[in-house]
Formats: sequence, structure tokens, C-alpha cells
Amino acid sequence: MRSLGLKHTNHPMAEILDRLPQNVPGRFYVDSSCVDCGLCPSAAPAHFRRDDDIGQSHVFLQPVTDEEVALCREALESCPTESIGET
Repeated sequence: MRSLGLKHTNHPMAEILDRLPQNVPGRFYVDSSCVDCGLCPSAAPAHFRRDDDIGQSHVFLQPVTDEEVALCREALESCPTESIGET
């Protein structure tokens, strides 16, 4: 189990192989290091949602427009645990 702090320097970004199965297929994803801080659903509520069963957030709708992509990137760049990835 990972700590609730920032990831260690040897694990600096979201891991595609650790992608949560709740994510819809596409370029953005959340991995299992999510601590459900609430930032991504706040930054891009049309794309990120909390899953009450697992206590983590995931991507439930992939962005299409440039504006939507920008919101998802803002969430990615702001994530305190670097749990959001982009392929």
C-alpha cells in the first residue's frame, strides 16, 4: 500500500499498468495510487468521478474538445499524488 504523501522520486508519475479498471478507455486514466483528495472531480467534473465502492476517483468520460483536454491536463498537473496519467 502506498503512503498518502507524494510519490517517491523513483515513481514520479501515474503507472499505466496500475490503471484502475473503473477508468473508461482513452488517453487519460487514474492509477491505484489515488487517495481520493477530490481535486480531479473539482477541476474537471465532467470527466472525473469518485467511486464510492473503492474510495478513489477515475475517468468516467474522456475529453473530446481542446477545452476538455485542457481541464483534464489541469487535473493531471495538479494531482498531489501524480495518480493521473495521459497516454
